Order: sequence, then structure tokens, then C-alpha cells
Amino acid sequence: MDHQPKFFENLSGTGKAIGVLTSGGDAQGMNAAVRAVVRMGIYVKAKVYFVYEGYQGMVDGGDNIVEVSWESVSSILQVGGTVIGSARCKSFRTREGRLQAAYNLVQRGITNLCVIGGDGSLTGANLFREEWSGLLEELSQKGKIDEEAVKKYAYLNIVGMVGSIDNDFCGTDMTIGTDSALHRIIEVVDAIMTTAQSHQRTFVLEVMGRHCGYLALVSALACGADWVFIPEYPPEEGWEDSMCVKLSENRARKKRLNIIIVAEGAIDCHNKPITSEKVKDLVVQRLGFDTRVTILGHVQRGGTPSAFDRILASRMGVEAVLALLEATPDTPACVVSLSGNQAVRLPLMECVQMTQEVQKAMDEGRFVEAVRLRGRSFENNLNTYKLLSHKKPDAELPKTNFNVAVLNVGAPAAGMNAAVRAAVRVGITEGHKMFAVIDGFEGFARGKIKEISWGDVGGWTGQGGSILGTKRTLPAKYLEKIADQMRTNNINALMVIGGFEAYLGLLELSAAREKYDEFCVPMVMVPATVSNNVPGSDFSIGADTALNTITDTCDRIKQSASGTKRRVFIIETMGGYCGYLANMGALAAGADAAYIFEEQFDIRELQANVEHLTEKMKTSIQRGLVLRNENCNENYTTDFIYQLYSEEGKGVFDCRKNVLGHMQQGGAPSPFDRNFGTKISAKAMQWISKKLKETYRKGKVFANTDDSVCLLGMRRRNLVFQPVAELKNETDFVHRIPMEQWWLKLRPLMKILAKYKTSYDVSDSGQLEHVAMHSPKEAETGAI
Repeated sequence: MDHQPKFFENLSGTGKAIGVLTSGGDAQGMNAAVRAVVRMGIYVKAKVYFVYEGYQGMVDGGDNIVEVSWESVSSILQVGGTVIGSARCKSFRTREGRLQAAYNLVQRGITNLCVIGGDGSLTGANLFREEWSGLLEELSQKGKIDEEAVKKYAYLNIVGMVGSIDNDFCGTDMTIGTDSALHRIIEVVDAIMTTAQSHQRTFVLEVMGRHCGYLALVSALACGADWVFIPEYPPEEGWEDSMCVKLSENRARKKRLNIIIVAEGAIDCHNKPITSEKVKDLVVQRLGFDTRVTILGHVQRGGTPSAFDRILASRMGVEAVLALLEATPDTPACVVSLSGNQAVRLPLMECVQMTQEVQKAMDEGRFVEAVRLRGRSFENNLNTYKLLSHKKPDAELPKTNFNVAVLNVGAPAAGMNAAVRAAVRVGITEGHKMFAVIDGFEGFARGKIKEISWGDVGGWTGQGGSILGTKRTLPAKYLEKIADQMRTNNINALMVIGGFEAYLGLLELSAAREKYDEFCVPMVMVPATVSNNVPGSDFSIGADTALNTITDTCDRIKQSASGTKRRVFIIETMGGYCGYLANMGALAAGADAAYIFEEQFDIRELQANVEHLTEKMKTSIQRGLVLRNENCNENYTTDFIYQLYSEEGKGVFDCRKNVLGHMQQGGAPSPFDRNFGTKISAKAMQWISKKLKETYRKGKVFANTDDSVCLLGMRRRNLVFQPVAELKNETDFVHRIPMEQWWLKLRPLMKILAKYKTSYDVSDSGQLEHVAMHSPKEAETGAI
């Protein structure tokens, strides 16, 4: 796409007034969205107003609608819920209520509304917009406003952001709050697993989500639950028998616990509710297992937002302001949403209609259709869950006589084990014999390789680090020994889960094909590294967990700094030469600056940052946070920056430094990493099966083309297999980073939200798209 970049400097908000409100059920991350709307609005010189208590505040007016400043939204990024309040409002449903609301807005000149809420709130906003000119006419007839005002405020522009933990809104991959709710659920499941293990118990967990099974489905995927009940995919007739058989089989396989997840809206195929109590009673009566019910309830709405939700909400908030500035009387009300890792705008009512279609399909028993309407991400989750949770009896499994080896390479990353589990289970389902290599290429050379079964990987999804063991050693010096092992164990395909070393390793193995026939087999790499520096993929397994660790730590540090006042913290993050963690961590933690290798900086910039912080100390926000990537500059070290800030800030602020170190590689994987690792690895294994069939000739596998050594990566909106040979041209091998990185586009966002003047390329945004109905085929291809 060779278009001229379009910068938002040309969009001025002068003379515009924006009202921001949160409505409906609260969700973690709403505050990050509010903060972004306020700061971006002020940045483009618009006036911004809080509307307290949702639509109720709009109807009541008075102190409920107040103009806000930059500092009004300080320190709310890490707070769950919504600081401006949300209320269910009956009066807004009446025309009288809306008439009063219109009057209150016109009094303050507000003709741009940013609504953060669920589908009900957004539908209400759209109706308000459609009635607007009629409401103003009526107000003018009643003599409440003059003709001048009717002309001046003739149009109401509306942009919505979906804040709902249920993720029940069509057209957006993730709604604000969903990821945080998954964090709460997974924390509870991990905690329950240890007690269930001790007593050989069965736990039935009920999760929220109203009529949408997303939370139940993804948490079941992320913790490897034995059974899941969701409204979109009711169990078949006789499910009681099949569930009990499955539970007792698992016990027979020495599994000490069972986890069953029930969505609160779960139904059977006759649309009758399935409750957690009903499931518990069934297990107790039929199997006599010690069974407990845990209803998570409002815990899921609470707590601090995850890094993903903060970044998502900040991006959406900025995008919403841009959409309002560009809106004309003819543009339909839109929602800003996320597709893959791209911000998109979609017509609000198309999304609402599709969301209502899902409910209609479920009511009418068209469940296959309901799953399809939920979107490709939902469908993929369901297909992957079905693939991994139920082992077919050996007699029903195909026999391919292929042997596939799985290994971890590089540094440990949270989510690697979930990826290994998915690979092993999909491989077995496809009829292959699966082998696990211990300790990477080094272990491979030493013959540390063993067959691994379905049951061996049970309970792996929630484990951090690498159970198989991982080493950074590259294969080049062991080529002969590895070839021997491939021959001895008759390995027909390789799956490598790891970071930059895994990528280099595959390049070395494919270069060695000329000399060793053993390497002429399909090989695939799944990116897993906290640094997120692998070419060919926008995300890698482990980066989300590391980002959450950084964000949590920064929250604590900010709290400490707020207490002491006038203190600036300098925090060093990992990532090698890749600034992903520093940059995204800064965005999620609300930092003042982030120093990264990809954007060179000099002493003048450091000086400007110090001056910026000196100015900030004069306001009510008397603390600072600066992130520095470990390799951003060989001379401007963390110590140097710390000393410079200490000297230059004398008498104004004092400094502390903190090196986060290896805690960024540890910890239990986040729901995103478990889910991403599971899905991407399952897909990679299916590719291996396809390649094995294609390359099997005369009783042997022989693959020596470039497209038989691939990296599976997430690119914008799709998962794509790319030959590693082709990725060479996109790689900076000296600094071990891709030459182009998508997240650099978000860098100005962090600067704007920290009050720096900067230019922001908005070429990617601004086109209103339509809600795409995807074909069933599409679910198999790309989306995650």
C-alpha cells in the first residue's frame, strides 16, 4: 500500500465538545478508554465533558455533566470498573427523558458523544442520534432553545466502544474487559486445581457471560477443562452418559481432578437451562465423586484491567476521537473495534443487528448458525476445544505411521507448555506417533528423545516455563548427531516452539539439507519468546504474560512514587534489541517515556524528557515513570539515565531505578498466551499432517522445497505460514529483530497520552468497513 501517510494534525477539534459516558454493566478497562478519549480530545483542542452515571446523568444534567482537564484522568488507568459511574436508566427509554438529555447537551454545546457500553447502550445512543433533530425542533417549539441553537447544533455524532466482559458483540474480536475477566477466571481455576488435586475432587465452575459462551469456552480451553457447557453449542441428547463416561475415564487414567465449566446461560438442545447444581447432582448420583460448585459471580467484573485491556481501550479511545472529528452528518454511528491487531470502524447498527441475530438463531435452535454468527474467533475456539478435550478410543484413531518430534528452543516463555500439549494431542488425533525432545537441539543431539502420550501432557496449559526444557544452543555444531537421531527414531517431521534461536535453527537445518537427507522433512516453527522479536509474526507466545508482569510491577511502583511525591522511577525491561515490551509496557502503565533501540534518541531528547517531568511536578501529578529497553543504547545505560535524571532533577524530583530481570520470563501463562499457544500450535500440527501426505513418496517422506520449512505467525488479521527462507529479507540478523514492526505505529499514542507533541499517522484508520459474514471455510484458514 503506497499511499501518502495521513496525519491527524490536519484534524482540529477546536470549537467541538465531546461528551464521554459509560453505560450498562461495568468492565475493566473502561477507565483506560475514558482516559484516552479525554486526553486525545484535549490534545486536538476540543472540550471534553464527563457524563456521570451513564444516561441517567445525561437526563438529570446539572453536576452530572462537567468539563474535565488533563489531570482529571490521572491515575485511573489501573483502576477496574468505571470512575464516572454507570447506571441502568429507565427514563432515557422514554422520549421525555431523551428530550431532557438533548436539552442538557445543547446547553453545553455537546454534539459529539462517545459511548462505552454494551449493545443495549449503543442501540440507545443510535436511537438518540436518529431523533436528535426532532428533539431540537420540539425544544425550540417549547421555547427552551432558540432557532440559532437548532441550526448550530443540528447534528449529533456518535461513536461507540464496546465495554463488556461477555464478549458478546459481533464485529469485534475482543470487547473491553473480556481479557481481564478471563484473568480473574483463570486465577480462580489455577487456585482450585491445587485443592481439587489434593482431595481428588470434581469442581463445577459457573462463569458469567449472559447468553454468550465466550468466557466459558476460552477458560475451558485455557485450563484444559474436562467438559464445558455453552449456550451456542448445547450438548447432544444423552450428554449425561457421555459426560460421566469421560469423567470416569479420566479418573482411570490417574487424573486426580475434574473441572467442568458451565456458562450462566447454558442450555440443552431443547432450550432448557443446564445449571451448575444440576451438573453437580448428576456427577454425585451417577459416579459418587466428591463434587463442589463454585460460582464466580461478580469477581469476574472486578480487579485491575489486564495489559491487553488497557492497550485495547487506549487504542479504541484515541480512534473514537478521530472518528468523531472526521464524522459528517451523513456518516452512520460507528463502533471502533479490533480485528486481529488492527483498529477498525464498523457501522453500529450492523453490529447490533448481527448480535441480535445470534440470539434469534439460538432461540430457534439453529445452533450451527449461532456459532458461525459469533465470528471466526469463536468458531476457532470451539473447534480447537473439541479437538483437544476428547481423546478418541485407539481403535478409532487413524494410523499414519509418521513420527513427529516437538522441541522447545531458546529462552523459556509462558505458554510454551500449552503449545506442546496442543501439538501432541492434535498429532495423536491425526494418527501420528509423537516424540518429545528434551533440552532443545542440544538434547536432540544427545538422544534425549522419548515418545509422549495424550495423558502425559494433561494439566500442562497452566504451567509456566518449559517442561520439556529449553536451550539456546543452535543445531549447526551438532548437525551429524541430530541427523543420526532423526534416522534412529525415524522422525518424519519437526515442530519447533521457540524464539529467535528457533528461527535461526530452522534456517541452519534447511541449509544442511544438501548434505543430510534426514532434514528433508516438513518443519514448522511456532514463535514463543517474551521479546516478541520473531520475524513473520506480530505476536509471540509469552509476550502477553511478560507484559502483564511489567504492568503489575509498574502499578506498584507508581503507587510507591505517589506516596513519596516528586519521585521518578526508571525501569529496565527485557527484550534484547526489541522495544516491544518497553513500548507496550509504557502504554499499559501510563509511563512518561520509553527508550527503545528502534527509535534512536540523543542527549537532547533526554533533556527534553527531564524538562517535561519538571513541568509535570508543578501539577497535581507528582510522580514519573520511565521505561528503558535493556539494549536501547550502549552508552545511555539505565545507570547513566538514572544519574542524568538525578542530577538534572535536583531540587525538583528524586530518582529510583529498578531492573525487572528474569521475573518477566516466569509466572503462570496469561489466558491470552494459553489460548494463542494452543490454537497456533494446533494449526501448525494440522499443516504438518498436510505436508506429510504431500511429500510421502515410495514409502518415505522427502521434502526439500522452501515451503516445507515454515514459520506460522499472526499477521494483522490472519495466521499465515511463511517459508523461513523468505523471511530472511525481513530480518535484521545483527540485532535479532524484524526490519518492520507493527507496534511502532502505536508509539505516538503513548507520547500523546503522556502530553508530548507528536505526529500520528492515521492512514490505517478512518475507513468505515462492513461487518463481514464469514464463510465456514474461513474459520479453517486464517483467523485466530
